[in-house]
Amino acid sequence: MSKTILISGASKGFGKAWTEAFLEKGYKVAATARNIDTLNDLKAKYGDAILPLKLDVNKREDSFAIVEKVKNHFGTIDILINNAGYALNGAVEEASEAEARAQFETNFFGTLWLTQAVLPIMRNQKSGHIIQVSSILGIATLPVIGLYNASKFAVEGLSETLASEVKQFGINVSLVEPNGYFTDIWGNGFHSESIPAYDVIKKALADGHDPDTFGQVSATVPAIVKLVEAENPPLRLFLGKIALPFAKQTYEQKLKTWEEWADVSVAAHG
Repeated sequence: MSKTILISGASKGFGKAWTEAFLEKGYKVAATARNIDTLNDLKAKYGDAILPLKLDVNKREDSFAIVEKVKNHFGTIDILINNAGYALNGAVEEASEAEARAQFETNFFGTLWLTQAVLPIMRNQKSGHIIQVSSILGIATLPVIGLYNASKFAVEGLSETLASEVKQFGINVSLVEPNGYFTDIWGNGFHSESIPAYDVIKKALADGHDPDTFGQVSATVPAIVKLVEAENPPLRLFLGKIALPFAKQTYEQKLKTWEEWADVSVAAHG
């Protein structure tokens, strides 16, 4: 049976590749973007199966209006994929207030608004699947991209809580956690004003860059199709070969520290 999918950030990268894959599978897709002209090729090829919609996910009222429009147009929303987002490059100290707030407005609040908007529909139909595009950087961090890390950590906490709340309604929640991929998210021009004190660590990261740690966007298509078709989808799904080893290393270090300080922790209980 054909599913109806609402996906944000569909103009390029993961969003564009996944949208086309869903259309090829015969799904109906409501694809949002700030510039829907980027979807003209898919509209020409797939016709009424795709509904391109202009949306700035930062605007809560617009997100709710879009969800209502999709529901009226297709009759249902089976899957929501919160994919819209970007990365602010810069050390934590370098981020201005406006830059920090803007990062969270898109990556966290944009995800929250669309999630809230589809929940009444999914609760009413007693089914649904909400897929949040997080990142390996939502569970393990890298320097000089701290605000992006923080926004994805927030998405992780929100979505894990959501999963426990909505399972009773027949709604599944999945966090997709890609490692680095060859998209324009890192070279998007969003850079905080540089403080020279951080030049050394930035240079070290640049010098240590290994292209093999970045995956190909097209290779994620079978994984995302398998996820949307899964009868019992997982809460978390890594994309790429780097993510799991990175996560294991991070959590081994965390557990080691917690265990070393366990006596102090227990004594603090009273």
